[in-house]
Amino acid sequence: MKMNIVSNRKIWFALSGALVVASIVCVLTIGIRFGIDFTGGSLLEVTVQEGVTAQDVRTQMSDAGYSNLSIQNSGEQGLIIRTEDLTEEEHQTLLSVLNDKVGVVEELRFDSIGPVVGDELRRTATTGIVVTLLLIALYIAWSFRKVTEPVASWKYGFLTILAAFHDVIITVGAFSVLGYFYGWEIGTAFVAAILTILGYSINDTVVVFDRTRENLLKRVGDTFEETVEVSIEQTITRSINTSLTTILALLAIFLFGGDSTRPFALALIIGIGTGTYSSIFLASPLLVTWELFRKK
Repeated sequence: MKMNIVSNRKIWFALSGALVVASIVCVLTIGIRFGIDFTGGSLLEVTVQEGVTAQDVRTQMSDAGYSNLSIQNSGEQGLIIRTEDLTEEEHQTLLSVLNDKVGVVEELRFDSIGPVVGDELRRTATTGIVVTLLLIALYIAWSFRKVTEPVASWKYGFLTILAAFHDVIITVGAFSVLGYFYGWEIGTAFVAAILTILGYSINDTVVVFDRTRENLLKRVGDTFEETVEVSIEQTITRSINTSLTTILALLAIFLFGGDSTRPFALALIIGIGTGTYSSIFLASPLLVTWELFRKK
């Protein structure tokens, strides 16, 4: 059965465009909630007595002079408290005040990162992602160097990176919304998720492009559009099955894992899902559109 993915490409372009624009608008208007990995500061996670809420703790600590604390729930009896960078003495004082005002608390973890280290981590993460994308684009252009007709080899690399950017910006936009409503933050674990998403997205796109390369050399199809359509139909089942098995495993982590692993798992679910979509419905149809535009 012919799927007509390429001939219906305007639908996929409109859908992708709407998602990307919505994501950019969310990032620009709502902003991104960075974790202490990037902003610097201290994070204290504790368990409190049953029935104590984040609002109760916020009120009690404000009365004690700690009005700048960011407090949110973590599980049934857990609390995550964020504040400015604390020394060990200030850390112990905060615990003492919590015990006095709230009741007996049990410390689960304490992380503290200076603002200079946070800025350096953010710059390093951004640089690493950009350099990785450029190197991948160059490698794909080199790998497809023998297929210069009808599309230049560098265009395969460019569209692969464009599809990957599409997946990343949608994931970041989703976390912008989640950060606004649920307080989810972007930290080093999110950067690891983004790099994993890039790997899956680029791998899926290259699989389709590589089949297109093979079919061009074999002269499958009467036109370039038909060759690309056949290539998509030959690889779509493989792409969907591979991503689906990964997403099912991530869904189990999201549903049954701890609070600290849920954002990481959800980022991968969103990214891998959009990566599978973009490799099939975006990258290859864009290749055809680019070629038709060149001919005109």
